[in-house]
Amino acid sequence: MKLLFLVLIFITSLNALNVYANEDTHVHLEMSDGSSAKVDQARFDAFSEGLKQAKILVVSVKGMVCDFCARGIEKTFKRDPDLLKIDVDLNFGKVLMAYKPTAKINEKSIATTIRDNGQEVVKIDTLY
Repeated sequence: MKLLFLVLIFITSLNALNVYANEDTHVHLEMSDGSSAKVDQARFDAFSEGLKQAKILVVSVKGMVCDFCARGIEKTFKRDPDLLKIDVDLNFGKVLMAYKPTAKINEKSIATTIRDNGQEVVKIDTLY
């Protein structure tokens, strides 16, 4: 029974890899290395709306290759009670984070958390 289960997992994995190998629009093919200074302005404007007093960070990240990476980052940081809002932009390799005005921002901790998720922080810009 265990062997059958392992064989099914293996076949399913191969099938999934084949689907992505043939998919021309998969984000993995257009991975941003996070070094671009670009931020999608419309996305940033929508994100920052109503957050006039918040501390907003733009974190440039290398190694985000798919939606799973983005959701992992979001899920991890949403546990922080000082975080008001987070948005991950795979196209530009940016993570937008809004913190309470009273929050103490620890950039080293943010970088470590993202590294533990499998990506690398290239730069953190703090906007007040």
